[in-house]
Parts: sequence; C-alpha cells; structure tokens
Amino acid sequence: MWIWQQQNWPNFTWDDAALAPLLRELSYNQGLLVGRMGVQSAHQKQQALDTLLANIIHSSAIEGEKLNAFSVRSSLAKKLNINEKPYPTTVQSDNLAEIMLDAITNTNSPLDLERVLSWHRLLFAGEQSLFTNIEGGQLRGGEPMQVVSGRLDKPVLHFTAPPKKVVNKELSLFFDWFNNTQNDPQIDPFIRAAIAHLWFVTIHPLEDGNGRITRLITDLALAQKYAESIRFYAMSVAILDDRKSYYEVLETTQRGGLCITQWIKWFLCTLNNAIHHTLNNIEQTVFKTNYWASKEQAKLSEQQVKVINKLLDGQFEHGISASQYQKVAKVSRATATRHLADLQTLGFITKMAAGGRSTRYKAAQ
Repeated sequence: MWIWQQQNWPNFTWDDAALAPLLRELSYNQGLLVGRMGVQSAHQKQQALDTLLANIIHSSAIEGEKLNAFSVRSSLAKKLNINEKPYPTTVQSDNLAEIMLDAITNTNSPLDLERVLSWHRLLFAGEQSLFTNIEGGQLRGGEPMQVVSGRLDKPVLHFTAPPKKVVNKELSLFFDWFNNTQNDPQIDPFIRAAIAHLWFVTIHPLEDGNGRITRLITDLALAQKYAESIRFYAMSVAILDDRKSYYEVLETTQRGGLCITQWIKWFLCTLNNAIHHTLNNIEQTVFKTNYWASKEQAKLSEQQVKVINKLLDGQFEHGISASQYQKVAKVSRATATRHLADLQTLGFITKMAAGGRSTRYKAAQ
C-alpha cells in the first residue's frame, strides 16, 4: 500500500517534539544568514545570481540533465539587471530563469494548475523539446505512472503514483491546502515546505519534470515566508550532494503511513546543510576580502596571486605543496619552491605542521 492509498490520505502527522531541535537550529541559521547578507550588502546581487544559478543547474542535474551554465547565468543576469560579460542565451536558459524567478518573487500569486502547467510548458520548450517526446503544459496520460530501475527483465519498482482519473481531484486538494496555509500560524513554514514537496511529488501529475516542478514549489513555499533569504541558499545543491538518500527517504515515506516525521527530518537537515554552505561561503569571502586588504598584492607575481586566491577559496583544504604549486602556477619545481619561500618571507603564507617532503602551506591569518 502506497501512502496515497492510506485511508486518511492526505492528513499527514508528525512528531513535533522530535522536530523541535532541528527547527530551532534551522531558524537560528536562517536568521544568521539574513544578518550576514545584510552586512555584505555589496555582495548581495552577486550572491543571489550565484545561488539561483546553482539551484537551476543542480535541480536539472538531480534528474540527469546537464545544462549550459554560462547561458543560464546570462539569462538570470539579464532578468536581475546585473551587468556581466554577455554570453549567448537560449530559449531554454531564458525559460529556466523565468520560472525560477517567478517561483521566488511572485509569492502572493496563488499556486494553481494553470501556473504549474505554465512552468512545465516553459521547462519543455525550446531546445529541450528536441530531445524528448514530452508535450509541455499537459498532465500525464492514462498509462500507469511508475518509477522503476534495474534491468528490463528484472525491474525494481520504487513507486506507483495515483491513477490518472484522480489526479485532478488530488491537485485540487493540494492547491487548496497550499494557498490556504500560506499565512497559517498553526504550521511551521519549514514543515509546510517539506509537506508541499512530498505531497506534490507523490501525486506525480506530469509525464516528466515532476522533480523539477516539485523543487520550484518548494522554493515558492520557502520564499512566501523567507523572501529575504531564499535567494542566498540553494537547496537543490544539497539534495544533489545527497541524491541517493533523497530517493531512499522518498521511497520509504511513500511506502509508509501518514506519519512523515522521518521525511521532514531529512528535509530540515538538508535545508540546514544548504544554509550552512552559504554561511561558510560568506565567511570565506569576508576572510578573503580582509586578507587582501591587509597585504601588499603588488609585491607578488601573477602566478603567486593566482595560487593565493585558490588557497583562500578553499581549493586546497589541507594546504598546498610545492608540487601542487608547480601544477597550478605552471612553473618549474625550482621556481615553485622559490615562490613559496618568498610568500612565506613576506607573510602571505605559513608553513603547516608537517615537514620534509610533505611540507604544505596555508594562507596566513
């Protein structure tokens, strides 16, 4: 029996006490993010562009689709009025930028079938239509909707969606709930977003693109309460990083009862990871800005500046060795050793604890 076949579907329940610590931590980190971005106001537009790009690219990657990041970035920059070096855009990249911005900015527009199908139509227009037989803007047909994997002769069934004859009724219930709970003080906004994600993807109303539309709805749910921070973290990145457990917890939940505490826990933890990732990036940016403000960059060669920036960006988590410097800077081993010695003398880097052949260096504090 699937979750949608339970007698009281879709009356979900959960354990508030089990979720309370996670909600407190998430609320704290979300507030911290808003504060940090306020201090870094000069970087807000750039951070928003980077985050929205990551969300689009990674949401498609979860489904195995690789996008042209440069085209998508250029489409987003145009819509956000950010001046960047132009790059050719496509119908697909413009459409992806449009639906993402609609989801996170038009938060007071109701969510209904027309809006979802318009997103779906844009998702499968342009270049995308050349590689699929999916007709955008249409609900799925009458064939059973099943998610399977494995060999053709031994398929593994992961999920069976509700039959086509009940899809319109199911969507009507979902849209009514979504719109009526937008300002409901009785339900935590993070929990509401988790429920919206699970509910829509369980209905699975589309032939293809259900996951991407589900994640747009999730972003909309979060933006309705947290418009000031939704542009600065990308949950799709965190989902892609843990894609295996994403599908596992979805399948387990859809095979279970109406108590969805485990799903909500997974959702909250993943969202928290996304916010942590942004906070770490902000901390790194602040450190990098302060680092160069206190150093005389003019004393360094172009190769030295390049390597220092990679250290500051965290690309060498365990420090950089002479051989790594040689590869990055494209210099001889002798030059690499000399450059590192100069950087240490000038106070740009410090030697880490290990010595001898394993000598490594990190950016000086």
